Order: sequence, then structure tokens, then C-alpha cells
Amino acid sequence: QVQLVESGGGLVQAGGSLRLSCTASGHTFSNYVMGWFRQAPGKERDFVAAISRSGSTTYYADSVEGRFTISRDNAKNMVYLQMNNLKPEDTGVFYCAARNSYVLGRTTHDYDYWGQGTQVTVSS
Repeated sequence: QVQLVESGGGLVQAGGSLRLSCTASGHTFSNYVMGWFRQAPGKERDFVAAISRSGSTTYYADSVEGRFTISRDNAKNMVYLQMNNLKPEDTGVFYCAARNSYVLGRTTHDYDYWGQGTQVTVSS
């Protein structure tokens, strides 16, 4: 199993940038597809980005394509989400998630482990 802890959230003005980090505890981090999800107030948790086990393949939600970049460092058991040109609609709790598969997932049901989340607030 994997334990995940997110960090790096905060308050930023529209157009600004943040870099989220997710630290994983476990011996088989490289066996997991990793993803980021976002949950806005009063809404469901939505897919943001995913990355393959090796880091060679990524996939993004249309709403963040070209603005966000997901990456991972398996040697450090870390996954990152670089967020540029942030918009107020990006506001929400961002969750790091792990999927015990080699296939990328785009729904919450595809992922097996979740972090506690980190708050991102984007002001106008």
C-alpha cells in the first residue's frame, strides 16, 4: 500500500503559479500510476492529470491542458503538479492519488489510495 501526503497549496492571484508536491511512503512507488484531482466547493472530485509509472506518458483534463504539468521522481517517491496561469475556477482542494495499474485512469474510481488534500485558492 501507499500513503500519500500533499503540500504546496496556498493563496495565489489569477495568472499566478503554484507547484504542488505529493510525497509517497512505500516500497513500490514506481509500480503506481499517479494522478491529481481537484474538488471545488460543493462539487464532485474531478480529474486533473495523470502520469504513467515511468513518467513517460501524461494525460490532462481539457480545462488544464497547456497550463498544468504533472511529473514524478521515482527515486524520491515524489509526484508534482506545476500549475501556471491559474484561474479562479481552479480553486479547490487538490488530491494526490495512486492507482495500482499500468493503465492511466481518469476517474476517482480508478484510484486506490488518496492523500488528505491541499487547498488551492485563486483570487481575481
